[in-house]
Amino acid sequence: MIVDLANLEDAENRFEFSIPAGELDLETDNVRLKGGIAVSCEITKSISKSEVSGTVSAALEVDCTRCLLPVEQELSFDFTAAYVPAEELVKEGEAELAADDLDVDALDGNELNLREVVREQILLNVPDQIFCREDCKGLCHKCGANLNLIDCSCKEAEIDPRWAALKNLK
Repeated sequence: MIVDLANLEDAENRFEFSIPAGELDLETDNVRLKGGIAVSCEITKSISKSEVSGTVSAALEVDCTRCLLPVEQELSFDFTAAYVPAEELVKEGEAELAADDLDVDALDGNELNLREVVREQILLNVPDQIFCREDCKGLCHKCGANLNLIDCSCKEAEIDPRWAALKNLK
């Protein structure tokens, strides 16, 4: 959904829409959409800045951080993103950034692609670590077996060859 900011009023403008799972590519291997995305947002436009704030709800399938098994995850969050014209953000020379400047992005032209805003916000809000269960054992570092499913036959007592000569000192 592309919004022409030039045609918006200088007040709050509400948008509610959904994005089918197949129409938004997150471009990641470990996160996949399981269903549609529900979005409710407001665009507040001022002279020098446009601000998008709202709520996103989506069903995801994320690979477990330890064993790589898919885990279904419901994601629902509030977000705020601010946009200024590119020529206002990029200035010659050095500039000191304030904490508020980190939430501002450049906007080329007068069009704002809300699908890209939603995609970016989903990627920013996916948890860093997701586990299939609290006591997930992960993968064997030698053979790659899923330790939740089998006990692999790799030797845990294998001695580092650099220390093998010390074994005979006893």
